[in-house]
Amino acid sequence: MSAQSHTRPHPATTGGVDIRLPWWALALPTLAFIVLLALMLNPSDAQAAAGDPAITHLFERAQQLIAR
Repeated sequence: MSAQSHTRPHPATTGGVDIRLPWWALALPTLAFIVLLALMLNPSDAQAAAGDPAITHLFERAQQLIAR
């Protein structure tokens, strides 16, 4: 005669994962996105920061394509 093995019941799940992020985990990427978007929309500011006329031309071209 074999002995019966009892299985333990699984703990009840809460239906979701509780993840807490620090405030800066969302704020810093959002801030970086806004700064890069502002540089794309106003390439004259990017020229002072970049110093390379090719990059400025690229930003101006991107702005023209977005404006269409």
